[in-house]
Amino acid sequence: MVLPHQNFHTEHFEFREEASMTEKKRALVTGITGQDGSYISELLLEKGYEVHGIIRRTSTFNTDRIDHIYVDPHKEGASLFLHYGDLTDGTTIRRIIEDVKPHEIYNLGAQSHVRVSFDSPEYTSDCVGMGALRILEAIRDYQQRTGNEVRFYQAGSSEMFGKVKAVPQSEETPFYPRSPYACAKVFAHWQTVNYRESYDLFACNGILFNHESPRRGETFVTRKITRAVARIVAGTQDKIYMGNLDAKRDWGYAKDYVEAMWLMLQQEKADDYVVATGETHSVKEFLEVAFGHVNLDWNKYVAFDERYLRPTEVDLLIGAPAKAQTKLNWKPSVTFKELVQKMVDADLQALGLESPGGLVKDAAVIRDRIATGAI
Repeated sequence: MVLPHQNFHTEHFEFREEASMTEKKRALVTGITGQDGSYISELLLEKGYEVHGIIRRTSTFNTDRIDHIYVDPHKEGASLFLHYGDLTDGTTIRRIIEDVKPHEIYNLGAQSHVRVSFDSPEYTSDCVGMGALRILEAIRDYQQRTGNEVRFYQAGSSEMFGKVKAVPQSEETPFYPRSPYACAKVFAHWQTVNYRESYDLFACNGILFNHESPRRGETFVTRKITRAVARIVAGTQDKIYMGNLDAKRDWGYAKDYVEAMWLMLQQEKADDYVVATGETHSVKEFLEVAFGHVNLDWNKYVAFDERYLRPTEVDLLIGAPAKAQTKLNWKPSVTFKELVQKMVDADLQALGLESPGGLVKDAAVIRDRIATGAI
């Protein structure tokens, strides 16, 4: 993969300034190498957008989720471009916005692991909370200076509801965050509302409940489970160590949820939306479906480890997606059971094993050393 460098960007955007009024819509995506970033990029490319993504500079490649849609920028017809940057670096964010001149920005980047946020609260707050504010302020300056509207999507989280004050949770339910990650998301949420009301920015909050896929990070509990199932079938793992099995979540398919993100920015008026299935299932239920898909009893393979418990737990999350269903005409297409089975099938396929559900086109993202059982 050809990664961004300064000379290429300078030459590229001098050309873009001369583009005609019929040019493609441009979208800027933070967190493009993540689960949601890869799905929204696919969707935008399918809709004819020119997509720009911000990636952090690392010593190893982390673009696995977007390699299949990436085209060398030197080739004619390339529509996906990457830029080095970081949500903790406001100067670079401003420079990228000035260069790209986006019509839409999707802020999906974050330190998004809730348990890890207790170990790295300062970084999480800077990246998740202040990162959103840096983008909003950059948009405000750019929009006031150029007169060009930039529509902004802020990735909220059901974790903001935390110790829930109502069941189910809707756009009107008060927040009660129970982790540094959730607190940072609440800050980003209200900054988005504030900039919308103070400066008339087209800024939307998507309060997305848990959304999973074969591209989910391997340290998140759902993918940890389905990856373990595949490795147990392969004979390279004996047990999976878990924390709280009674926590309940509203789980949906990430590919469905990014469509809701896009729909929010196509409306006449900016607003906030809960995106969820309206069902809740426990971690224990997830284990039952995942292991049951390969005819195994999960009780024989699951062990408890208190290290995976959070200092403060969120016991129950279930969304009320009526507003999104009515105003966006959005609804989920994959059931809880179908989602779990899809993830198990994808992880089996990633190890070269036969999957009960047949071929899954949405391939699992898995590092070679994991696929070969090296860890």
